[in-house]
Amino acid sequence: MSTIAQGASRGTDGTAAATQRRPRWSPGRTAAWIYIIVILVVTVFPFYWILRTAFSNNVALPTDPSSLLPVDFTWGAFERALGLGSRAQAQAQGGSGAAINTPLFLRNSIIYAVVQTALVVFCSAMAAYAFSRLRWRGRNTVFNILLGALMVPAILTLLPNFIFIRDIHQLNSFTGLILPGAFFSAFNIFFLRQFMLGLSTEVEEAATMDGASRMRIFFTITLPMTSAPIATLSLLTFINTWNDYFWPLLATNDDHARPLTLALGVFKQSSPQAAPDWAGLMAATTIAALPMLALFIIFGRRIVNSIGFTGIK
Repeated sequence: MSTIAQGASRGTDGTAAATQRRPRWSPGRTAAWIYIIVILVVTVFPFYWILRTAFSNNVALPTDPSSLLPVDFTWGAFERALGLGSRAQAQAQGGSGAAINTPLFLRNSIIYAVVQTALVVFCSAMAAYAFSRLRWRGRNTVFNILLGALMVPAILTLLPNFIFIRDIHQLNSFTGLILPGAFFSAFNIFFLRQFMLGLSTEVEEAATMDGASRMRIFFTITLPMTSAPIATLSLLTFINTWNDYFWPLLATNDDHARPLTLALGVFKQSSPQAAPDWAGLMAATTIAALPMLALFIIFGRRIVNSIGFTGIK
């Protein structure tokens, strides 16, 4: 009987403890949840509206502009964006007849973003290693001067970069797109330097005593230990490059190297005498956003964890 009583007592205590641990609803908690839901709706609704417009018939779209569902559901806009529809079909569905070669511009964006990301992150990692691990005269002074670049608005560098690219005859090429921003990023260098300063030097000292060179230590020890912030910077740099608009607008004026972000603007203005093909434009925008969405789904948690860990360092 005593055993049963003790078990019942433990069960009662456990139930009471679970009840006490259960969060109680309060006016503040309710207001917080309402705020989060409102922010979530405001954030997600534009993306839903893009999809709703992309699946609508461009002819029927003006007849019910406030509908929350696609107006006369059709895949025609995506067919036009992917170059699968004919000019007659595009005009029948309310398109202007203007073409957008989405696969070509998507290829251009991938080349531009991947090469730019690889170069700028690798060069930033080497510079951060020099500022955090190597001892040389004037290191801190040079680093402070480099930090001054963070205070210079990026838009002020567009014209000098354009003149430089024009003078070396690299307009309308991937070289002209990539070269100005390929070897320097003050934020990336600062970000990686702060992380490398928090790494232990014991392994590197042991490798030095075994005769390893600085380059070997950098590639075999430091880079693997810095993989998390490098992955974060790679993703952030890729996203910024993918979404870049003003620099490609200056450096390109034909389809050979024009990225998708710029091609969308050109497509919108290609038929000034007719109403814009909003359905086709939103379909192409959806295609352009899919790589970014996939990256966030796959690496979103890693980005947050890496940034938080680096901040603690």
